[in-house]
Amino acid sequence: MFSRSRPRLTHGADAVVTGAGSGIGRAFALEIARRGGRVVCADISLERAEETVRMLDGPGFAVQCDVAVQSQVEDLALFAELEFGGAPTLVINNAGVGIGGKPVGDIGFEDWNWALGINLWGVVHGCETFVPLLRTAGRGGIINVASAAGFAAAPTMGPYNVGKAGVMSLSETLAAELSGSGVHVTVLCPTFVKTNVAVDGRITERSTELAQKLMRWTGFSPERIAVTTLDAHDRNRLYVVPQLDAKAIWLTKRLLPTLYTRGAGLLDRLLPGEPAPQSLPTVSASTGV
Repeated sequence: MFSRSRPRLTHGADAVVTGAGSGIGRAFALEIARRGGRVVCADISLERAEETVRMLDGPGFAVQCDVAVQSQVEDLALFAELEFGGAPTLVINNAGVGIGGKPVGDIGFEDWNWALGINLWGVVHGCETFVPLLRTAGRGGIINVASAAGFAAAPTMGPYNVGKAGVMSLSETLAAELSGSGVHVTVLCPTFVKTNVAVDGRITERSTELAQKLMRWTGFSPERIAVTTLDAHDRNRLYVVPQLDAKAIWLTKRLLPTLYTRGAGLLDRLLPGEPAPQSLPTVSASTGV
């Protein structure tokens, strides 16, 4: 139950959602519209952003934005201010890409730079650009989409793990800095969600097959994740760890860190190996996770 004295920040929000062209980002945009909000839907693909806008139950605006490029995020903020007639009241830094299947030492700096440019720097750009607007307004919220990978630290997922761990740390820092300002911060840390992130990213074939199976068996729908996260944000919760397996990993990692790490390494060695190296698909930038 919500307290009558506590405003529900996600209802009637003027929201900016990155990676809104698919997956969790699209689910966030649709749910915010259902709650009476207006949504700026940003995505690397203008076509997909426009498709999301057409699905909304309320006002929406489509913007092409590569979150890895600082100037494009700054342009996004200016666009939102002009359309809303002021600062947004909710910013969801969701855009991200998948990467995995290679151990550290075999990944290559190009893939590190690509993944961190979107998954980490994309969120940094969003926070650095929008936080001053929200702080000046004295109200609003920021939701950063991380992942259970940020604390699970599974083998062969180095760039993804590092990016999402950075988003978690950034969100904690931001929550402390904004305490008492009227601006709330939430960070989402799911495990598997039924999205296209395993297909759109740079993930080896065997790892893609495994991820898709786990999504089908244990994954939550993007809609369920969006509703859960927005409700948690209304309650001013910092962390949202929505799935049972994510909660189990969170607890085990903290209570038995050495045993957890050894177990993760053993499981990785027991899984079938990757086939011979092959070319991987390239995604130019920020899709919805």
